Formats: sequence, C-alpha cells, structure tokens
Amino acid sequence: MSDRRLRALRDRVRSFPDFPQPGVLFRDISPLLKDPVAFRTLIDLLEDHVRASFPKIDFIVGLDSRGFLIGTPLAQRLGIGFVPVRKKGKLPGATESISYSLEYGRAELEIQSDAVEAGQKVVIVDDLLATGGTMRAACELLKRLKAEVLECLVIIELTALKGSEKLNSIPFYSLLQYE
Repeated sequence: MSDRRLRALRDRVRSFPDFPQPGVLFRDISPLLKDPVAFRTLIDLLEDHVRASFPKIDFIVGLDSRGFLIGTPLAQRLGIGFVPVRKKGKLPGATESISYSLEYGRAELEIQSDAVEAGQKVVIVDDLLATGGTMRAACELLKRLKAEVLECLVIIELTALKGSEKLNSIPFYSLLQYE
C-alpha cells in the first residue's frame, strides 16, 4: 500500500483533545470526508484491500453512523449490498439487538433479523476501533444471524486501547494506526 496515499489520509485526520469528555483524544475524519480526492483515495485503498483479501463476499456491514459513510460507497464499488447496524430503535420490523460497554458508557445495537442469511459472507466496516466494544457487539449480532464475518475493517485503530484483542480471533484490518 502506498505510503504517499496513507500520508494523504493521515494529513486529513484532525484531533480534538477532551472530546466527548476529559481525557479522550477524538480522531475526526470530517476533513477527509469533505476532500473529494482524499475520500476517493480512502475508498480506493479499502476496495483494493477487500478485493485482494476476499474473492467472495456478499455484503458490507456498516456501523452506525460513520461506518455508513464509508461502507455504502465501498459496497457500491464492489458491486455488492450494504447492511446497516443501527443504534437501538432506528430499524423497522423484527430485529436482533445487543447491549455492550463503550469507553464512556453503555449502548445497544440492532440489525434487522432478515438482513443476512445463514452462511453469507460479510465484512464489517467502521471509521475507528478504540476499545472494541461496538465492533465486537456487531460481530455477535452477525453470528446470531449465522453470517460468516470475514473481517472487521476500519480507517483508524487506536492501538493503545487494544480493541482488536476483543474481536475473538476475527481478522482485523486498519488503514491508520495511532497510539
């Protein structure tokens, strides 16, 4: 993967100390999203990775809400469907839900019960992996539906928080790593 392209992405991630609470350093991808060249580069890199890693994939699963921003164009590029995992109460119809811990609280995720069929292959995407709680919860939801989670894929990994260790040996990939 091109160091130049990764540097271009890293240059468009900004940091906000003490957000959303004291002691948290928030990594903001908004500048990356509003730069069409950087955003195209991001999707190019993710597409290259997924195509090289997985010859057969059924869906990209995006996590509420920033996972939607990268998951939908990635799915479009790959010519496959997109499945949202939402915060509780946002999806109509029958759903599966799970409660989990965040860095600073608790949350609940849901997926529609018919979103995927048993044995379908998925890659889960989000913008960032911190402690791993949200991604792990999403993996559990997909396992309940008997999907095969091929990989968890993020733009940014906060390595010091060791979130990938919570994924119980599900393959994990990040484009950018921060301490």
